[in-house]
Amino acid sequence: MLITGARLRDRDGLWDVEIAGERISAIAPAADDTGDDGAHPRDVVQRVDPGGQVYPADGRLVTAQFVENHIHLDYANTAGQPRPNASGTLFEGIQIWAERKAAGLNNPDQIKADALAAARSAASHGVGVIRTHVDVTDPTFAAFEALTELREEIRPWCQLQLVAFPQNGMIAYPGGAELMERALQQGADVVGGIPHLEPTREDGVDSLRRIFDLAEKYDALVDVHCDEIDDAGSRFVEVMAAEATKRGMQGRVTISHAVAMAYYDPGYLARLLPQLVAAGVGFAVCPNENLHLQGRDFGGPAPRGVAPVRTLTEWGIPVAFCQDSMVDPWYPVGDGDPLRILDSGLHVSHMLTAEYLARCLDFISTNPARNLGLANEHGIEVGRTANVLVLDAADDETAVRTKADVLLSVHRGREVFRREPARTTWAL
Repeated sequence: MLITGARLRDRDGLWDVEIAGERISAIAPAADDTGDDGAHPRDVVQRVDPGGQVYPADGRLVTAQFVENHIHLDYANTAGQPRPNASGTLFEGIQIWAERKAAGLNNPDQIKADALAAARSAASHGVGVIRTHVDVTDPTFAAFEALTELREEIRPWCQLQLVAFPQNGMIAYPGGAELMERALQQGADVVGGIPHLEPTREDGVDSLRRIFDLAEKYDALVDVHCDEIDDAGSRFVEVMAAEATKRGMQGRVTISHAVAMAYYDPGYLARLLPQLVAAGVGFAVCPNENLHLQGRDFGGPAPRGVAPVRTLTEWGIPVAFCQDSMVDPWYPVGDGDPLRILDSGLHVSHMLTAEYLARCLDFISTNPARNLGLANEHGIEVGRTANVLVLDAADDETAVRTKADVLLSVHRGREVFRREPARTTWAL
């Protein structure tokens, strides 16, 4: 495939991008590049070859497929089963999920069908790589087995990483530690956790040490639900940083949510930030869901309950914006559209300035790819995996402002889908 006349994020002018097999084989100045005349790509006549071997981008942005750093596909499309979340809180959602498992409602075939629908929805918005947490605190292993099958079935159009996740606690749930190890033995890619849900602070710290032990034993990455609570005293982030540093696991550890960081006082945060840099950790922040779940019992003015993304970014710490949930007991909406999440994340983080808008797609592409251990494979560079999008926009800022359509999606060199640009005919 040859994509012609493309704008690239890190190069001026127009470029032709050649794909051979699963790789980007060449990038060269566009043969018909006459310079940047400022025309918006929607104003250029499209000349798509019906044969599909040459795709004229006509000045549109070509970028890497989006990466979903944090989602729960095994929970997708289960809202209201067995009952609605009347309070809208995180902890009622956890209780409802426990009731669902106890009632025997986790059918593997239904889980896989619902997860497939969610993955398709995300892929339709340009996602080509998904890291999904999978609840393994269920002796039936229904969800894990279903998503292990799904990982293979969707491989042609989406790469799936599975996180062994103890939703009801690695220590709090009887046999939780053994179930976690079983998941890793059966092919989990990442070790998860939820230390703030364990019975005591000491149990939470113990769970993190066990998580890092498992990661070392099975050569796995780490991605932990950490401090997802409106409590400035919840400080497991520092424990994760210390473990990553002591074990030399820089670049292999993701801290998810980190809601409590929104409440840390400046003095403590000033001490913590250099530790996070030294530990080489990344963050997965879910702005839409945590805006919904957090800050409910404070009265006005209610806190936002979202990690300090701008501060983390200023310190050079990679942050990914993520969907988290799609129509489940925690979050009743969501369709896996990264641009929608990006829009919310930039707003809540006070990052609608030229500096950040110019590189805003990093939050849903470059940064999550780094967190998933794919930094050397991700991006529009010769030799890298051909996971490629053509967006109906000329740059990052326009993409998020207009919520640009994905006109072409290519995964490992194979076309996943294409769609025609939207057309509006004004009558007045």
